[in-house]
Amino acid sequence: MKITFCCADTEPEPWLAGLRAALPQAEVAVWQPGATPADYAVVWQPPQQFFDEQPQLKGIFNIGAGVDALLSLRLPPQAVVVRLEDAGMAVQMAEYVCQAVIRHFRDLEAYAADVRAGHWTYYKPRQRSDFAVGVMGLGVLGARVAQALAHFEFPVNGWSRTPKLLDGVRGFNGAAQLDAFLASSRVLVNLLPLTPDTTNILNRERLSRLQPGGYVINVARGAHLVDEDLLALLDSGHLAGATLDVFRAEPLPPAHPFWRHLNITITPHTSARTLRETSIAQIASKLMGLQRGERVAGLVDVGRGY
Repeated sequence: MKITFCCADTEPEPWLAGLRAALPQAEVAVWQPGATPADYAVVWQPPQQFFDEQPQLKGIFNIGAGVDALLSLRLPPQAVVVRLEDAGMAVQMAEYVCQAVIRHFRDLEAYAADVRAGHWTYYKPRQRSDFAVGVMGLGVLGARVAQALAHFEFPVNGWSRTPKLLDGVRGFNGAAQLDAFLASSRVLVNLLPLTPDTTNILNRERLSRLQPGGYVINVARGAHLVDEDLLALLDSGHLAGATLDVFRAEPLPPAHPFWRHLNITITPHTSARTLRETSIAQIASKLMGLQRGERVAGLVDVGRGY
């Protein structure tokens, strides 16, 4: 069994060592143009040339949760695509989103600015019941985020393509219930997969449906958000602010207005990072399952996009 590793911007040696230790029966190597055929691939943002030269692949393991970049390429039709499930990312995402919600809810950004200016001030406490948080996307990461927010006793709404039942979460599903979901939410957390149907979904029309003083947290993909529409709604006062971890161009260009907007907090796509050891263990387990002819968890529906 041969495994080829092709991951952009990733130091390969620790991954190769981990995969060899977890799968001692396998030959594991970094892909180079012209490499011999492999059975399985471990990838992150590979070039089209990789798949053109490896048409015989049986399985493709993506080392991130999002597969949108991968599915934009021409893949071997017989190869199954497997994404990571959690692999240590769910708890990271939950803590990131919860801190963003709480920082806004408790006016901690305003307190920090006052302290820097040498001012000792108080702000009127907000009512938690007035801060319904809507989570778009209730997969592994979204479900963990929604339930973590419910732990802090925020009213939590959840929206997904198909019905999902989660304790402490008011469920909405499908296009017919999207407007009601937005109108019921003051804070919006985006954890949707990026597909043709969800590209630009966070536009002026939909963000305007959030309750006045709304707040946007985008931790999915930059292409979900129409940047100009967010800025217009912030400047109009309909939205109070945003925390953004993902962007259409990364790194975020120096001239982009997000850098300088007082009501936008940005982080460099770090809300949930891939944990190598946990990921290798999951990849090895799933790969051996495929070898035994089993249907493994995390299989991607290429037609659906996630």
